[in-house]
Amino acid sequence: MGRNQFSWPVQIYYEDTDSGGVVYHSNYLNFMERARTEWLRSLKINQQILKKELNLLFVVHQINIKFIKPAIFNDLIDVETALKQLTSVRVKLEQHIKRNHDLLITASVVIVGVNARTFKPVRIPEQIKSLMECK
Repeated sequence: MGRNQFSWPVQIYYEDTDSGGVVYHSNYLNFMERARTEWLRSLKINQQILKKELNLLFVVHQINIKFIKPAIFNDLIDVETALKQLTSVRVKLEQHIKRNHDLLITASVVIVGVNARTFKPVRIPEQIKSLMECK
């Protein structure tokens, strides 16, 4: 995987599942959020520093998710994150959740940079964009 593609392993615990032992649908959003955070960390982008020093937050603007197959208790899944498009204020990512090579979930996620106080869109600093683009 390239630097703008990232994979994060997730072990499925009993608490992640419903009474049938299947991962509850909203938990996939949590898994994808953690993978996006770890992707940023792997690029040496610290979200606390972005907020404190640059007054910048990344927030989810849109998610389109397709549930294909369920994960179940004790599965080890991989949450893959890939940069698809980067503009002055938006980051478009594709995320896939797989068990081995079996595709379980696909999602298109649009993240926007916002001012940490007003929550209005702001430009993503060039140094951050460069890290995301692996320039």
